[in-house]
Amino acid sequence: MEKITMQDIADALNISRVTVSKAFNNQSGVSDSLRELIFEKARELGYAKVPYLAIEQMQMQQQEHPSRTVSLVVSRPDSAVFWTSIIHRMAQELSSYNINLLYTYVPSVYTKTFNLPQMLKNMNNIDGCIILNVYDPTILGMVNDLSVPKVFLDMVPALYRLQLNGDLVLIEGYRTEYDITESLIQNGHTNIGFLGDIYYAQTNLERYRGYCACMQAHRLDIHSECCLTESIGIFSYGKELYDFLNELTDWPSAFVCVSDFVAHFVKQYMDEHPDHVPHPVVLTGFDNSDEYTNVAGHIITANVPTSLLGKRLALQLLFRTQHPDAPYELTFIRPTIIF
Repeated sequence: MEKITMQDIADALNISRVTVSKAFNNQSGVSDSLRELIFEKARELGYAKVPYLAIEQMQMQQQEHPSRTVSLVVSRPDSAVFWTSIIHRMAQELSSYNINLLYTYVPSVYTKTFNLPQMLKNMNNIDGCIILNVYDPTILGMVNDLSVPKVFLDMVPALYRLQLNGDLVLIEGYRTEYDITESLIQNGHTNIGFLGDIYYAQTNLERYRGYCACMQAHRLDIHSECCLTESIGIFSYGKELYDFLNELTDWPSAFVCVSDFVAHFVKQYMDEHPDHVPHPVVLTGFDNSDEYTNVAGHIITANVPTSLLGKRLALQLLFRTQHPDAPYELTFIRPTIIF
C-alpha cells in the first residue's frame, strides 16, 4: 500500500497542501470546521501522522456531543446522483458532531397497507428526522405528525400552506426560472413552452410561476398546448412526455424544462424523432446534473450546490434539536444559472 501524504488529503478535499499543513501545525488561516474536516479525512485515509492534539480535540468533541441518531426519511435513495450527493455531505457533517445518520425508507406512493416504520414512531430511537425525496402527500402528512424535530427538503404544494411541524428548506426557483426564461426571450424566442409536473413539488410550482411571470412581464402569450404541467406518474415520466410530444403539432422554439431529468427525455425524443420536430428547439433545465449526458453541458440550467445543501440540512436539524421551541423556519437556497 502506498504511503498516504498531505497531498493525498488535500486532493481528497479539493484544497491546497498548504492548508492541510497549517491545520496539522495549528497555524492561523484555517477555520475550525475545515480543520476538523481535514483531521477526519486524514484518519479516514489512514494518514500515519495525525497530530496528537487533533485526536485529543476530536475525543473532547465526542465527549461534548454524545452519540445520537438522526433518521433520514427518504424514497428511492439511489435514484440519482443529485440526491446521493446531498445525503453524503449531510452524513459527513452530522458525523463531525458524533451523530449517526440512519436510512429510513418509505415508499414513493402511499397504499392503505402502509404504516410508518416503528423506528419513527418511537421517540427514544431517534433525535430527529431529515426528510427528502418524499413527495406523497399522505406519507408526508404522517411524518409531519411525528413529535420529533424535523427538517424537510422541499414539500408537495398540497401541504405547503398547511402548518408544518418542522423547518422547510427549498431550492429557490421563482427568480431563477424567471431569469432563465428571460435569457431565452432576449435571444429572440417568443413562443416558449413549459414542461414539468407542478403538483409534484413546491419547487416545481415555483419554477412554473417564475416562467409565467416572465412571459407576462414581456407580454408574451403562454400557449397551453405547448405546456405539460399536469400530474405525471413518477414511474412513467418518459412515456407521458413522449405521448405529449407525439401529439404536439405546433412546436415552440424553446422549452423551459422543470429539471435536467425532464430535459433529457425531450432531447432523447427529438433525437429519435427528427421528422416530427419541424425546427430547432432550445431546451433549458434545472439542477445541473451530470448523469443526463445528452443534455449535460449543452443546455442552460441552474446549478444546485448539493454539497452545501447537505451540510445546510444537517446544521438546520442541529439547530432544531437544540432549540425545539424556536419558530419554524423557511429557508431558500438560491442556485446559480449556467448559460
